[in-house]
Amino acid sequence: MTTETTETDTQPDTVRRSTEEDGSPSRAERVSALAQQHGALVTLLVAMVVASLSFDTFLTGDNLENMALSSAFLAVVALGMTFVIVTGGIDLSVGSLFALGGVVAAWGSQHGTTVALLLPLMVCGLIGLVNGVLIARSGLAPFIVTLAAMLGARGILLAITDEGSRTYLVDKDSFFATLGQGSLLGVGVPVWITMALFVLGAVVLRRTRFGQYVYAVGGNEDAAALMGAPVARTKIAVYTLSGLCAGLAGALNAAWLVSGVTILGSGMELEAIAAVVIGGTLLSGGFGFVSGSLVGVLLLKVIQNIINQIGSLDSAYQQVVSGAFLAGVVVAQTWLGRRRRVL
Repeated sequence: MTTETTETDTQPDTVRRSTEEDGSPSRAERVSALAQQHGALVTLLVAMVVASLSFDTFLTGDNLENMALSSAFLAVVALGMTFVIVTGGIDLSVGSLFALGGVVAAWGSQHGTTVALLLPLMVCGLIGLVNGVLIARSGLAPFIVTLAAMLGARGILLAITDEGSRTYLVDKDSFFATLGQGSLLGVGVPVWITMALFVLGAVVLRRTRFGQYVYAVGGNEDAAALMGAPVARTKIAVYTLSGLCAGLAGALNAAWLVSGVTILGSGMELEAIAAVVIGGTLLSGGFGFVSGSLVGVLLLKVIQNIINQIGSLDSAYQQVVSGAFLAGVVVAQTWLGRRRRVL
């Protein structure tokens, strides 16, 4: 009597199948997913431990507060950018919209806090809406459309400030200024607002039908359309959201500085993209989470703070280190993605 040996009996378990018998992901898949999702968090914790051991002033209250405040404005911009990149798009206009939102908010503050907040949201949200319509309805490349919006928003900014020679100020005693300079339980109000927005963003992206559409469009646009997902409306919504976030961040920054500074926002779009990608969101779309983007922002700010603590290095090294981190993360994401497909 002969015993037959099946093909699966002669293969190692790791090659036999990539999932367990019950359909759950294999151990290797789970490890790859965890590395992709939480690698930035581990790096952030390591960087903070090293910095705290190397510099006595790193964990002081003033230093942590300054890092938190400077991170808050970029984080709000990165929140909107996360939704855009998850759909497989890109938004290069957020830096100019951030600056435009700040100037418009400072100008509107003379008419009250409501105007100071709503006006930048309306202006920047409208520009984001136009971006979304052109990309979703006309089939234009996001890179080109948002690049044009970046130049256009910067032009509007220069026009309303007389080529940057006029600076609009915010009344230090106004409630609007309190939104930027006030604190609650020892933490700045902009930080609380940012935390609330990220909680809301996480719920929307992970727990709502709109969030499912965002992932579906980024994963496979044609398949999403066949499943009945409103592809065009989803794209329009995420670019509008990105514009709103950039405008709100600019308004909060104007309240913090009690003025609308025209030179701000240059290069912020690249910082936001770097933070989102470092946080684990794939540039190709279909995968990402807002908490990772927040970690990416904090990691960039910690690196910048460490360079400032060293003192002998100028600000140019911040860009070098940030670029190196971004390149390393993209390489790691590519490797992990290929590994998961093989498994």
